[in-house]
Amino acid sequence: MKIPLSAPDITQAEIDAVTSVLRGNRLSLGAKLEEFEHVMAQYIGVPHTVGVSSGTAGLHLCIRALNIGEGDEVILPSFTFIAAANAIRYERARPIFVDVEPATLNLDPAKIEAAITPRTRAILVVHTFGLPANMQAILEIAARHRLLVIEDACEAIGAEFHGSRVGSFGDAAVFAFYPNKQITTGEGGMIAARDAKVAQRIRALRNQGRYATDDWLQHSELGYNYRLSEISCALGIEQLKRIESILAARAGVAHAYHERLQAQPLILPLFELPHARISWFVYVIRLQPEFTQAHRDTILHSLTAQGIGCARYFAPIHQQPAYADWRNTHLPVTESESARTIALPFFNKLTSEQVDQVCSAISAELRRL
Repeated sequence: MKIPLSAPDITQAEIDAVTSVLRGNRLSLGAKLEEFEHVMAQYIGVPHTVGVSSGTAGLHLCIRALNIGEGDEVILPSFTFIAAANAIRYERARPIFVDVEPATLNLDPAKIEAAITPRTRAILVVHTFGLPANMQAILEIAARHRLLVIEDACEAIGAEFHGSRVGSFGDAAVFAFYPNKQITTGEGGMIAARDAKVAQRIRALRNQGRYATDDWLQHSELGYNYRLSEISCALGIEQLKRIESILAARAGVAHAYHERLQAQPLILPLFELPHARISWFVYVIRLQPEFTQAHRDTILHSLTAQGIGCARYFAPIHQQPAYADWRNTHLPVTESESARTIALPFFNKLTSEQVDQVCSAISAELRRL
């Protein structure tokens, strides 16, 4: 691709930090993990954080550590990455998909209560594309029905709702550091938890079910190898030091796209929310409702042929082959909006000239529709 969909932002400081770990004698469960967990807890504003091997691993451990299991139901959006629903199914619980708001593409609080049954145990909230969900409304619903709240903040590090950072609202939250995220550890994730006992259990589960009081070959419960390496943690620490400048750079790229596309009548205006700070994960445009998925796919194919990275974000989970049992679920907003979304190239160091190239290509394709 001449212009990739995403690209990590790595500086010499990150390279030096990783090299320093490699020169040492501790590559797992060492001082860098403790430091990364500490600085992340401070940044998010939570008492406990646990580093794990991926955002998916984090979601799975939250489900397990909160004792959500067979026969339980968890409410979540279908308009998100499939890992959120997969983590529920790993523990033989059942995902219950609820529609999203057309303006924000986040879980619609007005649709949640109708989906609650005696088997509902939790609401899994996704902060889609780095835009905070309406946590005030969702927490009120959860409190009324005594439900757990898990935040999927994998796309939203640094996002804020009414002055508090996402990940600090729920019973547990998960962040991810894949190379397309705002900050990266290569692969990796972080769980935030309010309760010390939940955090303690998650630490054991990530390390083969081994508690701090167990010796190395003693396993108190069924666990997993979901550890985060010292190399990844060293990279994450340095990336987190630059988080504000990274978020500012991404906001600048988003603003550049805004300026060039705001007068384009065939694209829906982007969301704006009071009392919320967006942490820009991707830049997604939506075609106006009169256009179809076929129109969107034509644009995708053309941009790809021109060497411009792009993608459909997201394909609804309930329409995936792996979710055939959910194929009769009807979510009109999710199905309509997802058919018209296009993720454009978006990363910290995307240049103004590259933004111009992408927008010119988009405008040319729109004129052909």
